[in-house]
Amino acid sequence: MSLTPKRVVVIGGGIAGLVGAIDCAKVGIDVTVVESAQSFGGAVAAAEVAGLLVDVGAESFATRGGSVAELIEQLGITDCVVRPNRAGAWLHIAKPGQAARTVPLPKAGLLGIPTNPLADDVRRVIGWTGSLRAYLDRIRPPLTIGAEHNLGTLVRKRMGSAVHDLLVAPVTSGVYSAMPEDLDVDRAAPGLNAALTRTGALSLAVSALRESAPAGAAVGGLDGGMTVLVDALVAELEHRASTLITGVAVSAISREPFDIDIDTDAEGVGLGDAGLPRMSERRADPDSRRATGPQPAWYIALTDGRVLEADLVLVATPERQARNLLADVGPALRDLPAAGDDAGDPVLPAPIELATIVLDEPALDAAPRGSGLLVAPGSTLHAKALTHATAKWGWLAARAKEQGEHRHVIRLSFGRQGEADATSGLSDEELLAVALTDASVMLGVELDPASVRGFHRVSWTGTQPTAARGHRERSAIIREAVAEVPDLAVTGAWLSGTGLASVVPDAHEAAARLRHQALQL
Repeated sequence: MSLTPKRVVVIGGGIAGLVGAIDCAKVGIDVTVVESAQSFGGAVAAAEVAGLLVDVGAESFATRGGSVAELIEQLGITDCVVRPNRAGAWLHIAKPGQAARTVPLPKAGLLGIPTNPLADDVRRVIGWTGSLRAYLDRIRPPLTIGAEHNLGTLVRKRMGSAVHDLLVAPVTSGVYSAMPEDLDVDRAAPGLNAALTRTGALSLAVSALRESAPAGAAVGGLDGGMTVLVDALVAELEHRASTLITGVAVSAISREPFDIDIDTDAEGVGLGDAGLPRMSERRADPDSRRATGPQPAWYIALTDGRVLEADLVLVATPERQARNLLADVGPALRDLPAAGDDAGDPVLPAPIELATIVLDEPALDAAPRGSGLLVAPGSTLHAKALTHATAKWGWLAARAKEQGEHRHVIRLSFGRQGEADATSGLSDEELLAVALTDASVMLGVELDPASVRGFHRVSWTGTQPTAARGHRERSAIIREAVAEVPDLAVTGAWLSGTGLASVVPDAHEAAARLRHQALQL
């Protein structure tokens, strides 16, 4: 084994890429991270709005599995961990032809499935008829083998349409941007099928799972916002003398040296997409190899004209870029399965647009709708969810109050799987008007445009949730194909599923593969 330090190029500086880079740097691998954006973090992003630094991407992390908490501890920022306001969320129901209702979301449940269908807070949402239908789950013949994989089908069969439409669908749409029919029971609610087999009723199975769950909040945040995590990851890489490149994309990766002219305006998404800018030429040039010494396993072309050499490559970009880069590697990676390839396969979520508004509004001081609201599908509103960020996070409320006694931050989310895009064609002024109208209805407070102190919008490309039906099987096929290529690993939300609790352990596994490969070089 050579004593020369191995070199890895990590393509993509989101959380997955940064975590994988640190894992490699810890064992002495020379690390270079290339990020096409001007800053690291990917979907964990912040922006200054009316003098406040606020999350405009992920605002929290799921505590399940403990992987994110462990990472935070290793980075020395455990003191920054905060918990959200326990006031809870509300539910807005506004179907055409019906009077709009805004009610507290029942707290005793799982993905909206109630433990007690006759509880007052459940009846307030679905009415007596819906509650009695749901209670039949307890007295009908028991489900002796819990083996239904379609969450929507399971809920409708056992507890009826009211629970499905008014409780479960709003939660899955808000959390996963997906309808219940698109989610796999075993992934969305691990252990639910086994609990069904033991208890025979869906509500009893949910109750059993809640009783066995560890105490503590299901989500956490960071004082200062989730970009505190990004800053800590970058600082750790800098401490380990890693090379960090931003504002430059990767055009292609190859086993052979490049002889190329590079379009420096290219987006850097590989040669595999004919509709995008690309390098004008690429061909192998064996004579350009060094005459002596170990040869690099990979050549990585950048859009600024540089070509990096590496022994290992970790692709940690979003799906589109990753697929194009992998297509350049070889035929086996050109036809990887994608969501929607199979008949009946759930489609990818629609692009998500987030509108953040900072405003001075005394009527919001009392947090009239708790930490925010979810919107039932089929609503006459455009937004699918609203977060009252200054009611949800104490650290943000304290900073907002420094800017003004009645200053508040609200964030609306637009874009739901299977529904038409309602916002991307709107100007900033038009989107702000829509957001204020929706927020006024949802919060029960007439928001005056004159109270607005700042506005920000951002769009994020939808990614399949971990719990999507078919996602696990599709990811396994892709991973197996990549595993056939030495010195290469792939990670990212498009494979692991959305959320840091899925992304972080997946990045650890990808880095472990490369670390093992490094020992063989």
